[in-house]
Amino acid sequence: MLLLPLLAISQNSTEYGVLENVMITPNPSQLSQFEAGLAAHNKKYHGNGAYGARVYWISSGPNAGSYMWVMGPTPWSAMDARPAQVDGHDADWNKNVAAYAMPQGNTTYWKFNAEMSRFSKDFTLKNLLLDTYDVKRGKMKEAMALVEKIGKVYAQKLPNEIYGIYTNEFSSTKEGKDLTVVSFFDKMGWISEDNGMDKKFDEVHGKGSWDKFLEDWYDVTDGGETELWIFRPELSGISGDVKAADRK
Repeated sequence: MLLLPLLAISQNSTEYGVLENVMITPNPSQLSQFEAGLAAHNKKYHGNGAYGARVYWISSGPNAGSYMWVMGPTPWSAMDARPAQVDGHDADWNKNVAAYAMPQGNTTYWKFNAEMSRFSKDFTLKNLLLDTYDVKRGKMKEAMALVEKIGKVYAQKLPNEIYGIYTNEFSSTKEGKDLTVVSFFDKMGWISEDNGMDKKFDEVHGKGSWDKFLEDWYDVTDGGETELWIFRPELSGISGDVKAADRK
C-alpha cells in the first residue's frame, strides 16, 4: 500500500493520511502496452507531492497477476484538487492504461495508522507481505488493542522489523477486509524465518499471554488472507525510498 511523506499534514490537524488503492488487471495479450502506458501516466501525473503513486505486482492469492496502483498517503482534503479531466489526466488514463486492462477492477481507501505502525529506519521498498483481516462488527477497538500489544513486543524484542497498520475507510461485511498489516522486507527467505513471537510475547506480557492473545484474536476476527506484493519502480511515479521520520 504505500508510503509517501506526510509532512503536508499538520501535527495539529485532525486530518490523516489515506492511501487510494486501485487494483488493475491487464489484458494478457496487451501487457507491454499496459505497462508502458501506466509508467508514462505515472511519470506525467503522479511523480511527486500528495499525488505521487507507486505500482506493485500482486504475486500470490486470488488476485495474483494483477497490479496495485497506490496513491498517497494524502489527506482527504487533497482529493478535491487531484489530477482530473481538466488537465488531461482522465483522458490519458483511459487511452493509455484502461484501454489495455480488463473491465473488472477494485478501488479501496486505507487509513494509515501512524501510531500503531513501526518504521524504525529508512529503507527502500522491495517486497511486501500483506495480512488482511476480517474484523467482526463492533470489534475494531478490541482488535486494535491487540495490535498494540504486538507492537510492544516488536519495540522491545524485534526493533529492526518494519511494518505498517492500515484500516479500511469503507469496510464491507461482504468483503471482510477491515485491517491490514503490511510487512516490508528485502529477501524472500525472510518469509520462512521463525521470529519466535510466541516466546517473545510471553516474555513481554507474561507466561501464557500468547495463548490468551490468540484466543482473543480469534474472538474479534473472522479469518483473513495474505498477499505478496512486489514493488515495480519502473512503473511508478515516485521512488521506493521511505524515510522513517516521515512516518511518525
